Amino acid sequence: MKTEKIKKLFTSKAGKSAVLVLAVLVIGLAVYLNYRWFYDPVGSLGYGENNMENNYSDSTETGADGSGSENDYFSAAALSREQQRDEAIDVLKLVTENADATEEAKAEAAAAISKIAVDMQNEANIETLVKAKGFEECVAVISEGAVSVIVKAESLQANEAAQILAIAYETTGISPENISIINK
Repeated sequence: MKTEKIKKLFTSKAGKSAVLVLAVLVIGLAVYLNYRWFYDPVGSLGYGENNMENNYSDSTETGADGSGSENDYFSAAALSREQQRDEAIDVLKLVTENADATEEAKAEAAAAISKIAVDMQNEANIETLVKAKGFEECVAVISEGAVSVIVKAESLQANEAAQILAIAYETTGISPENISIINK
């Protein structure tokens, strides 16, 4: 009796739509949690100032000055960000191409893909502009209405932080209180 109701739910158009919407929400949650665990600028989950920081030991250093591990950090962070976005886009494309999906679910998936594309472009713009200000490395991450900008610097002067904040604000329109600047 219960299995018949479950089968009926998954074979109905409304049931399929609900499953697709749920899948999109689960993917969004996974991207958000990954951001919080690996790129959280304030360490609100209690794992330290930056969770990626301890993933590289001194054995990964390539330069005589020890700068290799920092460059590896920036490369790994950018690669990880791209892989996560690619996976999310692949799943969202499946929803848009699914013949059984409702037009509403397809529209939501297409809007999510468009937002990811805009965020990717904004991240690239922030990184380019920050590097143009003289920073050697920069990774920007936009997620859930917040921006984290990680730059390679021993320390940041107030004017440098203000410049980075202005770049992130002007590029994204996200309010300054939702922009974090981290030096690594």
